[in-house]
Amino acid sequence: MPVSFTQPNVGSRVDRRLAGFLETWRAPVDDPDVGAAYRLLADFILIGGKRVRPQLCYWGWRGAGGGDSEEIITAAAALELCHAGLLIHDDIMDGSDLRRGRATVHRSLAGLHSGPGAEAFGRAGGILLGTLSLAWSDTMLSSCGVEPHRLRAAHHVFDAMRTEVISGQYLDILAQLRSGASVAEALTVIRYKTAKYTVERPLQIGGALAGASMELLESYSRFGLPLGEAFQLRDDVLGTFGSEPETGKSALDDLREGKHTVLFAHAVRNASPAQLGRLKSWHGNPGLTEERAAELRQILCDTGALDQVEEMIEERVHEAVTALAAARIEPEAARALALLADQLAHRTY
Repeated sequence: MPVSFTQPNVGSRVDRRLAGFLETWRAPVDDPDVGAAYRLLADFILIGGKRVRPQLCYWGWRGAGGGDSEEIITAAAALELCHAGLLIHDDIMDGSDLRRGRATVHRSLAGLHSGPGAEAFGRAGGILLGTLSLAWSDTMLSSCGVEPHRLRAAHHVFDAMRTEVISGQYLDILAQLRSGASVAEALTVIRYKTAKYTVERPLQIGGALAGASMELLESYSRFGLPLGEAFQLRDDVLGTFGSEPETGKSALDDLREGKHTVLFAHAVRNASPAQLGRLKSWHGNPGLTEERAAELRQILCDTGALDQVEEMIEERVHEAVTALAAARIEPEAARALALLADQLAHRTY
């Protein structure tokens, strides 16, 4: 469910703008299977999701003195199209079956066809649909109607964000090949794959669109990076300890994939030889059962890894809120961002 503010209701306005945009970009080919794929992509974009990045983009704009307008709603919605494309690709790389409580896009595409090639078709089709959503994000941002010189400044940040998140994702898949990531290495992945992409850059894109000063953009960075790290650390906890009905994802995926999270890095550093043996046997094992997963979760608790990550989350939230209090930002935006910081770091979904 989206994080919400009572006024203005950014999430629902972004949804309406996305629906209107997708209505104008229907399949250009008169083929029922192509049409079905476009509808599947539209459903994925419109159904579910927290709309975190659009909301941060909106409040980045408002914090820089921008007024409530449809231009910023359009620009903010573009970030959701970018996010949707990256999620589709991420699910293919991870081999995930569920996203937002529904079948992932590549699994849904495979289900539209039968035969031995259905799974390969689903993956290939998912790559194409994810790329299409990424292309649409550029189209939408470029047509948001903001003054050209401000749009150019924002687009520069948007370009940097996409380069950073792809680099972070590459680091993430490299970690699966290496012997194991240290806490510092796992935090580097978090910074580039999530913190900059989820919080810092969306704030700065909104600020740049409103003509923010370099001082304010730097303040957004001081607030956004620690909050983005807290967001991903919470995501890692939920990915292992969360409830599938709440998170919409299996709590086995990260463990079966062998994801080298900060949580896991802390456990490896503190584990006894016996615990380390069980971690190495079952973390990253595609045959992991729920019973074995419960054993791994217990090790994460017994080694103090879970407590350490919770402490890291609180430290980063404190750092972010302190930076926000020192920023020269419009008061309404400061209040909204403080509320959002608490919601993102302490969510259960």
